[in-house]
Amino acid sequence: MTSLAHRIRRTAAIVVSLTAGSTLALAGTATAQPGRPSGPAATSAPVAKGLYQSAYSERNHVLWATSSVGRPPVTPSRLVRVDPHTLKVKATYTPPVTNPATGALEAVYGVAVDDAHNTVWTTNTRDNSVAVYSQRTGEHLATLPGVQHAREVVVDERHHLAWASGFGDGSVVAFDTRTYKEKKRVTVAGSSPAGLAVNERSGVAYATDLAHDRIIEITPRATSPRLIPTGDGPLSIALSEDGRTAYSADQGAGTVSVINLRKGAVTKTVPTGAGALSVACDPRSGRILVANRATAAVSVVDPRQGTVVDTLTTGANPNHVQVADGAAFVVAKSGSGPEGQDVLHRFPLGR
Repeated sequence: MTSLAHRIRRTAAIVVSLTAGSTLALAGTATAQPGRPSGPAATSAPVAKGLYQSAYSERNHVLWATSSVGRPPVTPSRLVRVDPHTLKVKATYTPPVTNPATGALEAVYGVAVDDAHNTVWTTNTRDNSVAVYSQRTGEHLATLPGVQHAREVVVDERHHLAWASGFGDGSVVAFDTRTYKEKKRVTVAGSSPAGLAVNERSGVAYATDLAHDRIIEITPRATSPRLIPTGDGPLSIALSEDGRTAYSADQGAGTVSVINLRKGAVTKTVPTGAGALSVACDPRSGRILVANRATAAVSVVDPRQGTVVDTLTTGANPNHVQVADGAAFVVAKSGSGPEGQDVLHRFPLGR
C-alpha cells in the first residue's frame, strides 16, 4: 500500500468533509435535523447547494462563499458573493471549464480574501490547484497547479503570500499574491496538511497535520518546520489575537485544544461535540467558536476557563465557521433551503 493510500485510509473514518461538498454524517452518530439558528438576532438564508467555506472582505464589505456538488466530473460549482448583513446572494461566478467533453469545472472549495490586492483565492481540490479571482468583477485571473488535494488557503497580506495546504502529498505551499509565482514549499513526509492559519506580524504559517495529530509550524527563516502536538484528528486551526496561542478543532476527539506556541504544548482540552470540524477566534472577546458537525451546533468556548459558555444551534451539518464584522458566519450543509440549498447563518457576537 502506498503512503498516501495509508494516510487516506487512516483518516477516512473521522473526516466528513476533506473532499468538499460531502454531506455524509459521522458513522455511529444521529443525523441532526435542520433547525432555526438560536438567538433572537440570529439570521439565516439559503445560499447554494454544496456550500463549503466563506471568507469576509473588509475592503468591500462582502462575504465570499464557495459551492461545489458531487464527484468528478463536477459541473455545479460557483463562487458566490453575499451581502454579510442580509445574507442575500448578490452575484455568482462560474469557475472555468476544465473538460469540454464532460462539462467539468475547476470546482472551488476552500476560500480566502486578499483585500490588499482585491482578489479572492480558492482551492480547487479535485484539480490539485488553487485559483485567483478578482473581487471587483469576479473574473478568473489565474490557476496555480501543483497543490495535491488542495484543501485550504489563507492569505498573509502583510507579506504578500497565500498559503495552501496539500493534503495529498504532505506539502504546504506559499504563492506570491502579486505575481502568483510559487515562493516556498515545505513538505513533511507522511503528513496530511489540512487547516491553515498565519500570523501576519511574524509571517509564521501553521498547518494542522491530520495524520499525526500535530501542527506544522513554518517560520520565514527556519530551514525545517517545527512540529507541535495537538488533540486527536486536528482539522482546523485558529490563532489568538496576540499570536501566542493556537486552537485546533480535533475532529477525532470532538474537542478543541488550546496550544501554547512558545512551549509547544497543549495546555487545555475542551470537549465541544462530535465532529469538531472548524474553529475561529473572536478577536474582541478572545472566545473560540467550534463548529461541531454531528451535533448541529457551534460551541462558544472561553479558553481561559477551558469551558463551553454558549451553544449556537445551526441545524444539520455545520461545516465552517468564521468571525468577521462583529458576527459569526456559519456554513451549514443541511440542504434545508426551499430548493435543497445549503444555509448560511449569521450570529451577532457581543463583546
